[in-house]
Amino acid sequence: MQKIVDEIKKLVKFKKDTDVGDVVLIAAKEPQMLVYAYVTSIERDASRKDEWWHVQMAMLSLPVQHITWTLRTEQMTGQEIFTMGGEERFVQAVDFSGVVSKTGPEVTTEKKVSPLKRIK
Repeated sequence: MQKIVDEIKKLVKFKKDTDVGDVVLIAAKEPQMLVYAYVTSIERDASRKDEWWHVQMAMLSLPVQHITWTLRTEQMTGQEIFTMGGEERFVQAVDFSGVVSKTGPEVTTEKKVSPLKRIK
């Protein structure tokens, strides 16, 4: 699993923390899974002595699936690969800063040509 995570980190810019409203990338080896989820809630698990959190997420799939995982800070911030049901998992918030232009969409006077017409 560490090899998969290392490859993902070459392709995706991640945040160091995870907050409500973040989009996280979830990776699993078995069953093979690579999916995004939107963090809808993070609440302290008061039933545990150590610091654990109920992380509620909406998996961005069709149909949208709502899940709640109980994770430690290191697990929900990509610092630690963890197991669920004996299978390894990785979760970390994606950093979208710098992905979208702050000045808005690029304006051009050039006529747009369908990609299919360019193939000829």
